[in-house]
Amino acid sequence: MSFMQAPRDPRLSGQPRGDEIAAYETYAEAQRAVDFLADSEFPVQKVTIVGTDLKMVERITGRRTYATAALQGAASGMWLGLFLGLMFMLLSPGADLVRIFLPAVLIGAGFGMLWGVVGHALTGGRRDFSSTSQVMASRFAVLCLSESAAEARNLLATMPAEGDTGRTVDRG
Repeated sequence: MSFMQAPRDPRLSGQPRGDEIAAYETYAEAQRAVDFLADSEFPVQKVTIVGTDLKMVERITGRRTYATAALQGAASGMWLGLFLGLMFMLLSPGADLVRIFLPAVLIGAGFGMLWGVVGHALTGGRRDFSSTSQVMASRFAVLCLSESAAEARNLLATMPAEGDTGRTVDRG
């Protein structure tokens, strides 16, 4: 016996289909174009925004030393200790705050600090910095199913430029 499943949208599997009707440098511009199509009562379920020319950008946020590893580990461990302390407080009615909660936070900070330092030592100096990373697109293509692409292009040709109230811009 199989479980009932909601029907899947076939557009969600595989590569996006359709003709490119416009291209923009930012996602906000592509979103604005699709919003314009929706406001014009175009069937936007035929439209897809595709980010292309992807690149991974890693921004370095700081140097990582034993001290920063210990502090970050202690902070992380304190959160775990805080959580466990609260659980013990809830399970022990009438328990003394100082006798349960404070030791849980301190023990959590100690273990977190230990794990932070050990983890940093195990990297062997190969990654002595912290960073954040994200995938970014250089271009956003707006695709539309072939049977409606000409209509969508015609509508987008009448879309006013951002901040403009009457001028049309050719996006073809």
